[in-house]
Amino acid sequence: MSRQCVITREIAVAEGVYAPGHLGELTQIVPFEMVDTVLAECGAVQRRLRKLPARVVVYLLLAAALFEDCGYRAVWGKLTAALDALPLPTVTATALWHARCRLGTRPLQALFDLLRGPASAIRTTGACWAGLLVVAIDGTYLDVPDSPANRVCLGKGSNRFNTAGYPQICLTALVACGTRAVLDAAFGTRGTGETTYGRRLLRSLKPGMIVLLDRGFTANAFLEHTSATGADFLARLTATRKPPLLRRLPDGSFLSRIATVDVRVIECEITIATTAGRHTGVYRLATTLLDHRAHPAFELVKLYHERWEVESAYFAIKKSMLGRRVLRARTMSGIAQEVYALLTVYQAIRTAISDATGTVPGTDPDRGSFSAALQAARDQVVQAANVIAGTTIDLVGAIGRAVLDNLMPARRLRVSPRAVKRPLSRYAYKSLRVDRRTYKA
Repeated sequence: MSRQCVITREIAVAEGVYAPGHLGELTQIVPFEMVDTVLAECGAVQRRLRKLPARVVVYLLLAAALFEDCGYRAVWGKLTAALDALPLPTVTATALWHARCRLGTRPLQALFDLLRGPASAIRTTGACWAGLLVVAIDGTYLDVPDSPANRVCLGKGSNRFNTAGYPQICLTALVACGTRAVLDAAFGTRGTGETTYGRRLLRSLKPGMIVLLDRGFTANAFLEHTSATGADFLARLTATRKPPLLRRLPDGSFLSRIATVDVRVIECEITIATTAGRHTGVYRLATTLLDHRAHPAFELVKLYHERWEVESAYFAIKKSMLGRRVLRARTMSGIAQEVYALLTVYQAIRTAISDATGTVPGTDPDRGSFSAALQAARDQVVQAANVIAGTTIDLVGAIGRAVLDNLMPARRLRVSPRAVKRPLSRYAYKSLRVDRRTYKA
């Protein structure tokens, strides 16, 4: 146990003004030493000891990612709820704002860089296919407050009548399909586009991986850069793309070439039955796995369905953590700070899930409930429980036990019809066309 800690009512936390700096049981995944090292490397350690040291501010931002429905003052109350026996300083919302501004973005980004990765061992069930780590790249959009600064930097969606909705940022991530952990992420203005951010993620690809790509990531240049990393890819081509047939293979696929990359093309007809009826479509997949004996076409078609695991990761972030809310930050630097905090906490929870399911042989990590782990993590923060590991090492912990007690059934293929997620009322647009002078008194 750390020497710089205090124990009160069987709660072990850091000493003095550092006591509120914790993340409950997740502190064991994001320990004090890791945060202090990041702060030192980024030159963000406070010059004088304040009521809110830099380490405490880091944990405040991480805790805020667990409690997205709360303001920062309320998050502070949750961090200190179980520490009423300690002489803690009184802080104001203004003090918390100044502390976040002093900290900046770099420490949160560096912390995420330390934690990002597949969160799986070589033998983790479902993590690999044919000896290759299965990963996927895709993008999504996050709403941010409609402040003047954000509108200037990000703009807003528009149509022929007017602008509408919130400003948004584009978040693109490289996700391990087996554990849904984030290997890398890039984000910025929506106008830049997910393929530009996706190219930044290629730095995290390497031999021994197979990356699953949607149609938006199949430009010649992107596929060439992906192949140059040494990783293999399996990508869905657009319907208008007709790669040349160089040689037909026994399993029905054929060898072809896209730009300078030798590929194998698999054409398949897939029928999907949903509540909206049956739909049959022709899918054309391209892969750098050229050996049809080692990697049969039918197995690759089934593998491509794993690409949707990245959507499950985004659902956990946007629905389970954010609750479909708009981000808090009203400046671009604050947005970056908040997004990196979200990604860091998401990765810590995925690590806890993977560690827990790894103790039960043959258990696929995708059976672990993210919602159960998230709620357990929140409870541990409020209780300031298991902040510092005891002398007896518990590989599962309270979060892991919540996951194992609520294991979901084995995954099955799921489909649903497309639907408009946020239909906008046409009344607002119609009203804009009415001459407002009619309503003058």
